Amino acid sequence: MYSFESNYRVRYADVDQMGYMYYGNYAKLFEIGRVEALRNLGVRYKDLEEGGIWMPVYENTSKYLEPAKYDELLTIRCILKEMPKVRIVFETEILNECQKTIHKGLTTLVFIKADTQKITTCPAVIIEKLSPFFK
Repeated sequence: MYSFESNYRVRYADVDQMGYMYYGNYAKLFEIGRVEALRNLGVRYKDLEEGGIWMPVYENTSKYLEPAKYDELLTIRCILKEMPKVRIVFETEILNECQKTIHKGLTTLVFIKADTQKITTCPAVIIEKLSPFFK
C-alpha cells in the first residue's frame, strides 16, 4: 500500500454562502491529492503526457460526511491499495484541522496511449516507483 498526504486551505472562492465548500470542489481536491502523490514518487503527469500516456478519469465517487469550511487547512490523504495494471485506483480521504475524516472518495483512471487513444498498461516508471510499497 502507498499513501501520501498533502494540504489545502479552503479559499473564499471554494465556498458557498454558508461558508461550506461547494460540493463540486471535492473532485479538485482528489486531483490535487493524486497528482501530489505521484509527484512524491518522482512521477509527474506532465512527463507521462509528454511521453504519450494520458490518464483520463474512468469513475469517481464521493461520500460527504461533514462540510469543509472557509479557511480550514485540510489534509488530503491519497491511498493506493493495489498495484495498477490498465487502471489505477486512488482512495482519497479529506480530513479537517481536527484530523477528523469529513469526506471520502474513490477515483479510477485508465492509461491510454495518446497517439492511438487505446487503453494500455501502466507505464513501467509507475510500477518501478510503487514496487517497494507492494512487497
